[in-house]
Amino acid sequence: MFNNTLADKSNNLIDQTSHAADQALKATQHLANNALESVLDTSHQLRLKAGHASDSTISYIKHEPVKSILIAAATGAALMALVGLLSSSRGRR
Repeated sequence: MFNNTLADKSNNLIDQTSHAADQALKATQHLANNALESVLDTSHQLRLKAGHASDSTISYIKHEPVKSILIAAATGAALMALVGLLSSSRGRR
């Protein structure tokens, strides 16, 4: 009788553990699915925004070609100055 009770308790514990593991697996799968959906949605939103930014940039360049060239030149000069500053400060170390 003692062995029967011990076996029953062991089986009951195994069943409870199995059920808990199944619940944990389902919860993990649910979280993973939600995370994937969120990543896909964010990726889609970023693609839309990038497309809109690209369209806006192209439109601006078409309507303001001289300003666009001056902005590009000024940006390039600023970047070159920054690179020059960074490279000269590294050379001093």
